[in-house]
Amino acid sequence: MKRNYKILMLVLLLAFASCSFTTKTFEDPDKDKLLIQVITYVLQRGHFDPKDLNDDFSAEVYAEYLDQLDPLKRYFYKSDIDEFEKFKFQLDDQLKAYDISFFNLTHERLVQRIEESKAIYKEVLEIPFDYSLDEEFNSDYESIGYVKSKKQMKDRWRQQLKFSNLVNYDALMVEQEKAKADNNLYETVDNENLDDDTLNNEETKKQKAKVEKKTPVQIEEEARAETLKSINLYYNDYIDDLVRKDWFSMYVNAVVGEFDPHTSYFAPEDKENFNQQISGKLEGIGARLSKRMDNTKIVELISGGPAWRGNELEVGDIIMKVRQEKEDEPVNIVGMRLDDAIKLIKGPKGTVVVLTVKKVDGTIKDISITRDVVEIEETYAKTSMVVKDDRRFGVINLPKFYVDFEDYKSRNAASDIKKEIERLKAEGMEGLVLDLRNNGGGSLPVVVDIAGMFIKEGPVVQVRATGEPKEVLEDKDKSIVWDGPLVIMVNELSASASEILAAAMQDYKRAIVIGSKQTYGKGTVQTFLDLNNMVRNNKDGDLGALKLTTQKFYRINGGSTQLEGVKSDVVVLDRYSFIDIGEKDQRNPLPWDKISAVDFKFWDGYFDYNETIANSTKRMNDNEQLKLIGENAKWIKARMDENIHSLNYQKYKAQLDLNEEESKRFDKISDYQTNLTFVSLPYEEEIFKTDTILKEKRDRWHKSLSQDVYVEEAINVLEDLKMSYSIKKVASTVKD
Repeated sequence: MKRNYKILMLVLLLAFASCSFTTKTFEDPDKDKLLIQVITYVLQRGHFDPKDLNDDFSAEVYAEYLDQLDPLKRYFYKSDIDEFEKFKFQLDDQLKAYDISFFNLTHERLVQRIEESKAIYKEVLEIPFDYSLDEEFNSDYESIGYVKSKKQMKDRWRQQLKFSNLVNYDALMVEQEKAKADNNLYETVDNENLDDDTLNNEETKKQKAKVEKKTPVQIEEEARAETLKSINLYYNDYIDDLVRKDWFSMYVNAVVGEFDPHTSYFAPEDKENFNQQISGKLEGIGARLSKRMDNTKIVELISGGPAWRGNELEVGDIIMKVRQEKEDEPVNIVGMRLDDAIKLIKGPKGTVVVLTVKKVDGTIKDISITRDVVEIEETYAKTSMVVKDDRRFGVINLPKFYVDFEDYKSRNAASDIKKEIERLKAEGMEGLVLDLRNNGGGSLPVVVDIAGMFIKEGPVVQVRATGEPKEVLEDKDKSIVWDGPLVIMVNELSASASEILAAAMQDYKRAIVIGSKQTYGKGTVQTFLDLNNMVRNNKDGDLGALKLTTQKFYRINGGSTQLEGVKSDVVVLDRYSFIDIGEKDQRNPLPWDKISAVDFKFWDGYFDYNETIANSTKRMNDNEQLKLIGENAKWIKARMDENIHSLNYQKYKAQLDLNEEESKRFDKISDYQTNLTFVSLPYEEEIFKTDTILKEKRDRWHKSLSQDVYVEEAINVLEDLKMSYSIKKVASTVKD
């Protein structure tokens, strides 16, 4: 694949800019101002559709930023907003002058208001909530204004906390009703004069001890205590951990987000996380951590990682201190920001870290772990053989089009897919399902490589940058990895690279696309730029990176997938069918357009696609399970749109009971069972002998597949394609 001309020119442009402005423009000692300077420069010169920094732009940034800072409108007062209002049409001028006074003002005020809110919510939760009052709560925060006084602020907090506390209150009330029933049951059993062994049974005694009668007043008090504990955790584990640079990143993203939904700023820590997500691997100990109060706790051990192999760390362990192998003194991480603690624990492959851990049983222990490359298995493709009436088919689930940008030839989605197809073929696969549901995209070169596995050669996608001739990315490898029946599964969350692959296979008539009415609709290409390369001899620390929209991609038939997505050949309803989650529902999406088509030839197989699509559509329209799923999707949408909630417990409970009763008719959805059998491939069966965690994950996946009506229909389509191939092949042979 030839190198992208536009990207090359952009990199050269930025390189020259870096050289020429290092001694002129880009030498402001204030890191925040320097960041604004560099980002605005890149946006204006590198974005696919740069925007004018004018008053309209300023007003949009202003509104979005304040909404991000205080979405529930429980920090700022109307007087604060009135003070901020003078900047509404000045932010464009401030950006041009690298002036961050608006941010400084809002940040200082926000910190002040957050501190004030701590006293407010604690004061509110000291007073019992009266759930007998006929009161309503409006959760449509966009429609409500900012409060004008401390009294109104306290009342806003009171309503929000009273509403959230209802969940705890109801749970305890239900528990009390159950306790009452258990008491009655125990008394009945006791009165039946059962033998002493039964009455003295320890479990019976324990159960009776658990049954405690509580008054509504006690229940309300207990519920408030739980709510206070939860909000304390929220502040301690999240709000208090946010420092100035975190809030400044939010401001920067409000600015860059005005260009389009996929242009975004990555602070240094986020930049590293992005690289890990797209490559599917990191260097460290292989444990997922969370902060609880002041403690850093292990919540998951990544299968196959160093911590998992060492078999000393456990889920629930608390890491108290971290010491590097060559250092004498450990660092106490109790109370430390989670991001900072993770920095100490992670490190290059081959280095040793010593963790002082408080075990689940309360003992304190030092554990040495040699860091290694950790592959995050959830990122990678996974495969199952499907058995139906002695026929064998394959299902490959691809969560994203992953790649290591620093080493393309290492493990990536294309190389993994090729291996899995070869393994499936060795087991007698007759048809393949490629599941791209919920796949948000990834690497453009990788998707071109994968498309090439199913066609002999030819164009896969067109790419265009503003003011530049279009570029056609082609498969030039004449070899075909799989030439049999192919189904691609998508939904509303299949985006970007997923849409490229689905569109190409649809245009070639190489595969049948089954899924939502349309996919996500992201038809843009982003470039990941390290902003540190823009500044020579940068002494102000890591500036982070910018994910910048530089191009749009188009189908080989000329149509863009932007906004419109890929329309499925066989449309099926799912849980997202009535929810606004596509590109068209985002802020500032780029428009749909069309360019000229390129020459390509339809797949020359013997499959009857039109008849197969018609048969599948009929089956789907007649499928009772799908009808029920569609009704459930509409019901969920209706519940999501409800904004007015009663704070009277009896009315709240009545609505809950009504919802629960209505939802019972959807219970059959989870009871659905196909007649398909799913098994892992032989190489994974060998891995299961030592990796029980991976086996458990695959078992759960297979169970969900066995209840998946969409996978069931995908297999039906493969059977139809196989049948049509046989009929047309025979007819062609007779004709010859």
